[in-house]
Amino acid sequence: MSTQAVETAGKAVPAMAMTAQVSRSARWLGRVLSGVVILFMLFDGAVKLVPWPIVTETMDRMGYGSSESLARSLGAISLVCTLLYAIPPTSFVGAILLTGYLGGAMASHVRLGSPLFSHVLFGFYLGVMVWGGLWLRDRKLRALMPLRS
Repeated sequence: MSTQAVETAGKAVPAMAMTAQVSRSARWLGRVLSGVVILFMLFDGAVKLVPWPIVTETMDRMGYGSSESLARSLGAISLVCTLLYAIPPTSFVGAILLTGYLGGAMASHVRLGSPLFSHVLFGFYLGVMVWGGLWLRDRKLRALMPLRS
């Protein structure tokens, strides 16, 4: 690939990002969706940082043991991923990390045979809100993944 092709490709992405407009209502809907996910995940992480008996008992029932250090570790991971998602310059990385975190939660519920729509797919619902909220509020992501051509 020539140097000129690389330079042209590098210029095309910013130009494409500038053309993907975000309406005011879409941006606010994205902020609301992202805000709901952020609040839920902050609560989830905080509850695990202070491992109340219900947290350790639930982890034990899920087969992870009643380890307070594991609960604190999961809480810290959850909070770091959520904070990365909440900060606009790192929101894309945070969304990727939250997707992995929520996928792990879904896998745990599949392994246990939990109810599909209320437990197993809850991580999927949150993941859709994570990416939907980010897509609605981020012009660059809209340019990268347009719904129409």
